[in-house]
Amino acid sequence: MPEAPASSGPVLPIGFADSPGRNRRLRQLLGGRDLFIAPGAFDCVGARLVEAAGFPALYITGAGISMSALGAPDVAALSFGEIIDRIRRICDVVSIPVIADGDTGYGGPLNVIRTVREYERAGVSAIQIEDQEWPKKCGHEPGRKLVPATDMQMRIRAAVEARRDPDFVVIARTDARAGEGLAAAIGRARQYRAAGADVIFVESPQSEEELAEVGLAFPEVPLLANMVEGGKTPILPAERLQELGFRLAIYPNALTRLFAKAGLEMLASLKDTGSSNAMSGRMLSHGALWELFDNATWRALEDRYLRVDQPASP
Repeated sequence: MPEAPASSGPVLPIGFADSPGRNRRLRQLLGGRDLFIAPGAFDCVGARLVEAAGFPALYITGAGISMSALGAPDVAALSFGEIIDRIRRICDVVSIPVIADGDTGYGGPLNVIRTVREYERAGVSAIQIEDQEWPKKCGHEPGRKLVPATDMQMRIRAAVEARRDPDFVVIARTDARAGEGLAAAIGRARQYRAAGADVIFVESPQSEEELAEVGLAFPEVPLLANMVEGGKTPILPAERLQELGFRLAIYPNALTRLFAKAGLEMLASLKDTGSSNAMSGRMLSHGALWELFDNATWRALEDRYLRVDQPASP
């Protein structure tokens, strides 16, 4: 019997291809001296834009998912199943490391374990877990209530021990600044670091001086700065955040806010003028949008299986 012809297999679009080594790459970024930025995305379009712009990592925003999937602000109304489905889809369309909001871990220690396992299986390289009660609140909104620090230490221990890949990163966020003050927030963060957290995230410092205090409290520890336009924390340039001791800055909903404003402007123009012509220069063309999502690769893959070899003529 003749041997089947050797085949290296088809070239797959990112949505079908594996992206090995992402966890290790994120670890290397966090272990470096230079601060890096991870813009936020809530869907596959935003995620592709982040990667196409050349950023080394992206952040999946829980607030953005809530607004886009449910039409609700960040009030813990989404189910875990809805969140993990969106996370899985986003991880599947990019090759860069993905950092994902894990809220409180969605319950007790068993829930935290399941959350970490599901996030890791979905392709996430780092999970953020916070010390709020459930239902949680946005970190730049009032009304946040905290669990005892010992409960959060349990969450962190469960997360660290549940991960399969030791390069999977656990980020501990404390929301204590708003209700208990910065000193209490730093004290809690020290306990979470002792419990095994890889990265410390003190939410909503209210001045550059407070950001500096956080940096001084955690020398040689990877620190995350949350840059929220219009939020409690001042927006500082990457160079300044690095000087203050931060290793990672996230911009969770910069794209969300821009999409919303640009969308309103386009729709207002469409309503006023009766066409999109006035805004066309601010849009991607049809071809450019499809190219962002590997159109040529998808078409080539389809053609590979639609093509039928014709028998040789006698």
